[in-house]
Amino acid sequence: MRRAGGIALVAIGLVLIALFFVTEHTYPAPTPPTPTRPPASTPTLTRPPTPIARATFTPEPLVPTRTRAAQETRALATPTSIAKNTPLAARSAPHALVWQGRPRWGIGVAIGPLTRYDLAPFSFGWYLDWRAQIDPPRPGNIEYVQMVRLITGELQPTESKIAQIARANPGSLWLIGNEPDVKWQDNVEPRAYARLYQRAYRAIKDADPTAQVGIGGVTQPTPLRLRYLDQVLAAYREQNQTALPVDVWNVHNFILREERGSWGVDIPPGLPDATGMLYEVDDSGNLDAFRAQIIAFREWMAARGFQNYPLVVSEYGIPMPEDYGFPDERVLNFLIGTFDFFLTARDPALGYPADDYKLVQRWCWYSLDDTGYPTGRLFDPQTGEMTNFGKGFAAFIRALHAP
Repeated sequence: MRRAGGIALVAIGLVLIALFFVTEHTYPAPTPPTPTRPPASTPTLTRPPTPIARATFTPEPLVPTRTRAAQETRALATPTSIAKNTPLAARSAPHALVWQGRPRWGIGVAIGPLTRYDLAPFSFGWYLDWRAQIDPPRPGNIEYVQMVRLITGELQPTESKIAQIARANPGSLWLIGNEPDVKWQDNVEPRAYARLYQRAYRAIKDADPTAQVGIGGVTQPTPLRLRYLDQVLAAYREQNQTALPVDVWNVHNFILREERGSWGVDIPPGLPDATGMLYEVDDSGNLDAFRAQIIAFREWMAARGFQNYPLVVSEYGIPMPEDYGFPDERVLNFLIGTFDFFLTARDPALGYPADDYKLVQRWCWYSLDDTGYPTGRLFDPQTGEMTNFGKGFAAFIRALHAP
């Protein structure tokens, strides 16, 4: 796939940012995150010529509490990478924007209903709302991704209801669980997750053999959370005397602190560690860390025999508040950088062979309309109006489709 004209598109993206966001900011050099173990080597990507998830807001320690000292530090928040460093080249290859007949990018609907908003400017190919529905809205033929939740240690909905929904929606993509590695999300230890996954998988496949089933997305593919997934795979094999069956791999790609009892995403249930990646607040917008995590996940997949599977990043964004150093223009710059990475990053040793060895096949921005984590939302659910960030996002998508 050729990638001529990338610099021109980035110039368009930067002009769009200037048009929508009049405030200019100057930032000092970034502070890198501190890992608790040496990072895995990063392969060279071959380029020819990553609420968190919930439908309603509940208190959780995702964002650190404001203090005077911390607030002074946040005033100096720095973008650790910017989109102009990774020129977007999709204009020369329109087919790269589409996967299985629809645009690759989707949206997480926190409040909804989806039909309340004009989604046409965003060209979304799919959406999810962290539940399963027998007759979900599909305006403009947008795809709905079903999700089974595991919050109480049981399948939600029940197996009989799952089967009913699957029969009514043949060929759907199903994700089993939402962040089972996070104690205020689905909060499931690896052995319990393996048992629940087997039950959900059987209920879906018995009702609809054409369904596609993916594992629940862990919050971020760090070494700590990849160990959690290894324990899931081992537990499933032990319980069922066979490998875990999966059609699609799925992950979230946030950049949040891993420390027991601290802000961020804590430690996965069942693991004894006290710390993992000690990311700081500003790293939520670190494009280098974002890319490295996806590469690490593809390395993990390849090492376990899963290279020949599509990868969906079913949730990502910046949950930190604007006054922690994340104004709209910085968040839009981050989004443009992630689209560049998703649309162009490929590696014959890691990527999906059926998709020109691209690392990621589809991705989902958070969110459409959240109130608990409003940074990066496209609409204000109280007024129904598009936000300034949403207008910037829509302008970027227009430029992406420009001839």
